[in-house]
Amino acid sequence: MGDRDEFTEYVSGNAHRLKRVCYLLTGNDADAQDLLQTALAKLYLRWPRVTALGSPDAYVRRVLVTTHRSNLRRHWRREVPTAVAVETGDGGSGTYRADDRLVLQAALMQLSSRQRAVVVLRYYTDLSEQDTAVALNCSTGTVKTLASRGLARLRMLLTTTAGEFGEKSGFQEESHGI
Repeated sequence: MGDRDEFTEYVSGNAHRLKRVCYLLTGNDADAQDLLQTALAKLYLRWPRVTALGSPDAYVRRVLVTTHRSNLRRHWRREVPTAVAVETGDGGSGTYRADDRLVLQAALMQLSSRQRAVVVLRYYTDLSEQDTAVALNCSTGTVKTLASRGLARLRMLLTTTAGEFGEKSGFQEESHGI
């Protein structure tokens, strides 16, 4: 199998997972798609070298984070939505899950980009502290500090948000492990 076929197979098997990571880092679908395309283009250019060293996952994670951080520095002025339209359901068992995800996403977007990157890599992609440190090019201690502060901020934001929604939201700190 040639390099191009191997690359195509890797992208086919991992695109959904990678796009979800991009979405959690950027907070919107358009930026997530741009970030993913940029990362995959960079990966394609280095594919033979990356695969010779082992799994491309670590390289892709690092490219995603560094490209996202670079884009934040370059595009510091962006349109910021002031409200999120949320469809409310009839109160059935599946009603609150979508609302909870929107609340969690909004809270994630209030973290600093480094805290958000650590929280996404550690708790969404389930990387170890050491692997997260490698992806972010920082020390394990920095990952621990950013994770601790990021989770504390999420707890505060989610507790405040749950109070605003009252009993209806069902979003409670202990039920989500954050």
